Amino acid sequence: MKKKLHKFYKSIYFSKRFFQVLIGLVILLIVSFLFPAIFSYLKFAFYLFIALTILDVILVYRLKKGIKAKRNIPDKLSNGDDNPINIAIANQYPYKIAIKIIDELPVQFQKRDFVIDTTIESGKSREFNYTVRPVERGEYHFGSLNVYVSSFLSFIERRYLFDADAMAPTYPSFLQMRKYELMAFTNKLKDYGMKKIRRIGHTMEFEQIKDYVPGDDVRNINWKASAKRGQLMLNQYQDEKSQPVYSVIDKGRVMKMPFEGMKLIDYAINATLVISNIALKKGDKAGMFGFSDRISNQVVAQKRASQMNLILETLYNVDTDFKESDFSRLYIDVKRKITNRSLLLLYTNFETLDALHRQLPYLQAIAKNHLLVIIFFENTELKEMLTEEVDTTREIFDKTIAEKFIYEKKLIVNELNKYGIQTILTEPQHLTVNTINKYLEIKARGLL
Repeated sequence: MKKKLHKFYKSIYFSKRFFQVLIGLVILLIVSFLFPAIFSYLKFAFYLFIALTILDVILVYRLKKGIKAKRNIPDKLSNGDDNPINIAIANQYPYKIAIKIIDELPVQFQKRDFVIDTTIESGKSREFNYTVRPVERGEYHFGSLNVYVSSFLSFIERRYLFDADAMAPTYPSFLQMRKYELMAFTNKLKDYGMKKIRRIGHTMEFEQIKDYVPGDDVRNINWKASAKRGQLMLNQYQDEKSQPVYSVIDKGRVMKMPFEGMKLIDYAINATLVISNIALKKGDKAGMFGFSDRISNQVVAQKRASQMNLILETLYNVDTDFKESDFSRLYIDVKRKITNRSLLLLYTNFETLDALHRQLPYLQAIAKNHLLVIIFFENTELKEMLTEEVDTTREIFDKTIAEKFIYEKKLIVNELNKYGIQTILTEPQHLTVNTINKYLEIKARGLL
């Protein structure tokens, strides 16, 4: 009995209407001291208010389980993307109810004002959808799904609790991976800023001889086969396959910089997942590893069926540290462990030419045996400063320094290109698109 009373006490709440009516009656009772004639009416109104409150309690608590509710969350969340969350509620009361839904979101979102107010007819069900956007990987723990139910009187609310302590791990952006995979194989890449690359020469593998179709490249016509068949025949080529493609992620402190709530390393991780998937679909071998003061989180480039799952699980555990990245160690490990010529997509960040010059000898040494692409980031906040109007001397100095750093990024690109090292200078939100673009360009030109 004691347990039931405690449960009742924990679930009952007085509504805003209850306190409004109660305060109104108290004020009128005070006024009745000046006008005694209305006291008897107010006394009746007070007893009626008590009776209606008791009736409201009976209405809301007449069923042991007046509603059913369930929160449906994905098995895993996609980092940096809008992930759908569904709430389904069924009304088992014999009358229409008003409900207030408060979902206890994971602490990482820092959102404490999530409320849905609505009504549900008797015997009906409703679904409610909202999205969450995680900006860091790891476990996200949802609290209880709180549903407050009130009758047409709305003097009290009964709280129901559902789905307490649900957990969803947040992985690198697999939603982005699926989106770009679909685009890559439906020729819709240009809609997202992908440029069409003209193929130069025949640095591709021969696949088959097929009938000529208007629109085919006439340079590929096989004249001998055409003479034998009495009709035009065409040599068909395919991209060279089984080439190793490694994503190399700098885990040093330079990748800790935030952009729209996410660290630069998270953008690099999302791009790694996408480019690895596309490389595998294109017939290449995909692998990855991270580095700071040492090499870690290594996945050897392979073309097996389980490779993407292995890369996804490895990326889940990659994170930055506050150490200085050791490019000399990177060169030693690449030379020792990657013996075949490979495409190395190196995600890092250089802010100044001096920072580049310290690492340039090691990058040149890596580029002698592999096709190295240095991918680093534009500082979008500095670019925004250039568009702002300046009024004070301090603002002029700030804008001048911002221009200097932006120009220095361009000098870094020129310096790397001078030594035959491919580069991508990109805004974080366009990293994945530009990386895919560069990979397709390299494949089309047969540079690897």
